[in-house]
This record gives sequence, structure tokens and C-alpha cells, in this order.
Amino acid sequence: MSHTDPPAGQGRPADPSAVATIALARCVSVEPAKFATAHWGRTPLLSRADELPNPCGFTDLLSPADADDLLSRRGLRTPFLRVAKDGELVPAARYTGGGGAGAEIGDQVLDEKVLDLYAGGATLVLQGLHRTWPTVHDFARDLGLAVGQPLQVNAYLTPAGSQGFGTHYDTHDVFVLQVDGRKHWRVHPPVLPEPLERQPWGGRADEVAASAEGVAALDVALTPGDALYLPRGWLHSAQAQESSSLHLTVGVRALTRYTLVEELLALAAEDQRLRATLPFGIDVSDSDAIEPELTETVEALRDWLLRADPAAVAVRLRQRAWPAARPAPIRPLAQATALTGLGPDDRVTPRPGLRWRLDPAGEKVAFRIFDRTLTLPGTCEPALRALLAGEVTRVGDLPGLDDDADRVTLARRLLREAVVVPA
Repeated sequence: MSHTDPPAGQGRPADPSAVATIALARCVSVEPAKFATAHWGRTPLLSRADELPNPCGFTDLLSPADADDLLSRRGLRTPFLRVAKDGELVPAARYTGGGGAGAEIGDQVLDEKVLDLYAGGATLVLQGLHRTWPTVHDFARDLGLAVGQPLQVNAYLTPAGSQGFGTHYDTHDVFVLQVDGRKHWRVHPPVLPEPLERQPWGGRADEVAASAEGVAALDVALTPGDALYLPRGWLHSAQAQESSSLHLTVGVRALTRYTLVEELLALAAEDQRLRATLPFGIDVSDSDAIEPELTETVEALRDWLLRADPAAVAVRLRQRAWPAARPAPIRPLAQATALTGLGPDDRVTPRPGLRWRLDPAGEKVAFRIFDRTLTLPGTCEPALRALLAGEVTRVGDLPGLDDDADRVTLARRLLREAVVVPA
């Protein structure tokens, strides 16, 4: 290992295995290793409530009462709510408007209009719950550690007998977590295996419709506490049964090999041969004229790819992935109060879910987190490592610094930068 290589675990929160394993176990009825090899990105997995560990199902994440609270008392705005009926999205103007005195905003969700649409058979989609609902946020953060990719969480509230969307596929993997009611799911194999985000199902609507007429790979009703994993590309439709249904959909925003291609191409702009202008007056519609240029370009690209630096690609992937998986929220007021009176006997702890990396930079150390890089004296590195690894919480015990004044200064800086929180 060179001096620039990160130690084991760097770049991920300290000891994430326990919470990550618990979160994944809530979604799948097989061991993580079997899920990774037999199902992840390959085949669906149905897990019944009696095969999963949580006796209360998923109501602790978001209950029907919680959904009502979001729809009526939280000043919800678009796009945090979508409404669908008969396979089509309802225009937001039909359920939003002004928020009343002191809230002159024209796109707030109006509960009486939502009631009218829902009672008329429309499906309500609460979007971005990983940003708006604390229990869902924490769960998504932990599950994201298990799968190693960014997550989003939506909730679908469907009236009895209704279906919000017709047969379609998603361009991301999903975990479907049935919270309340029964919903009938029909799942068919992909018409396009492992589609990218730029390959939505609408471009293959005829193929999707034809495949949906065939025999389903899964034809099941999900009941409270059940979970269903669907890899991206698998066709599905769902209909509420004799009562209303509430389920959570955890979408995994896939980082694919094509993601690597995109980042490699971005880096390829460094190669002068690939930046060269095509010949003067070339007819780009003429395949004979293009052929020698294409040949030379392919050769130049091949030569460059053989010299591609994995470290440079990793930097670009980090810049893409880390901001998409924010760490736990902080309490700005409590954090500011802790700053003012911080002393050696106070305790701080890493912000949950924070991803980080430390790189030596001469006499300094570059401390990289999800949205920025902090430059600190190199003498701070032992204290940073101990603190971020969870080995030390008391400010006065931070190693590698000369006195308590230096330790307090560092801890205060980390509190101000929202790297740590009061323990």
C-alpha cells in the first residue's frame, strides 16, 4: 500500500456493517451473500413478512397516519407529490395552490383537492421521502451502505381497486415494501435487460405491451410486511385490492459499467489526438469520408484507454456518487450552541452516514467529504482518523495534537463544517 492509498474502511462511515446488514435484512429473506450473487441485478425476489425480521412490518418507516400528516400539515410542495390516474399523471395545478396568509407560494399541496382526487381513484405518490421523513431517511442511509449505491424512496397510496400506472419498467432497481393493504403485482421478464436511465420504457411501449400479455414470471399479492425486489428492466404493474394500499418503493440509482464509460470519455478529453478537428470541408454524411477519421479516432481512444488511471476514474465516481447519498441531517441550532461552549471534556461523534477520505498534501492533509474538501494541518491527521473511526469521542483525548487548545480548535472546526455532531 502506498502512502496515498486509503486505509481499510476509509471513504465509508465507521463500522457500517451492522446497520447496513439490518437494513438489508428488512428487505430480503436470504443472506446478503446469496442476494448479491443470485438476485442483485439478475432476478426478482419475493420475501414474505414471516420470513423477515421486523414483526411490525414497515409501519415504523411510514404509516398511513404519517402520510396523512405529510399531505395536510407539512406544507408539502411539488415535486414532492405526484398524482396519477389511469396510467397518466394528473397536472399539478389540479391539486396545488396558494398556502394562505404568510405563505404566498403557488404550488403548495391542497388537502381538499387531494381528497377529491384520491376518493375518485387516483394514486398519490409521495416523492423524496429520504429527504423529508426522518425514519425513511435513516433507513435509506443504512440500506445505501449495504448496496453501495445512491437511493431514493417514494410512497404509493392507491385507493381500493385502483391502479396508478400500467405495465412498465424502471431504469433503477427497486425494493417494494408493502406497508398497508393488499396489492396485486404482475411481473414479466425484461424486453431490454439492464436499461440505462437514458433508455426509459416509453421508447419500447409496444414491446412492453406485448410482453405484458404473456405469462407472468410473478403473479402475487403483497400483504403488510411483504417485500419484493425487482432488478431494473423487469416489467411490472400493480393494483390495490379490496382496500386501499400503501407501499414504499426504494429506488437504487444504478452505477453501471456504462457509468465507467461516461467517466472515461470525460477524462479522454485530456488526449490531444481526441480533441483534433476533423479535416476542412469533410462531408460528415459520407461514410467513405468518415471511415479513415473513425479508424484513427478508435485507435487514439484505444491507446488512451490502455493508459487510463483508475485513481482518476475513482475521483470522478466519488464526485458523482457521494453527493447523491447525503449523510444524516444535523440540527443547526444545537450545533451552533455546541460550538460556543466546547471544551476538552465534551464529546463529539462522526456525522452518521458521512463518507470521507484523507489524502496527504505536503505538510497538509486533504480531508474530502461529500460536497467539499477541507485542507488541514498534517498534524491533525491522527486525530481525524481516530475520531472518524469512532475510536475517540472525548475532545481532550484526540491523539497527535500538542494540547487541549489545539484539540478544541480542531473539534470546533469539525462541528462548524458539520463533519461531527455533539455526542
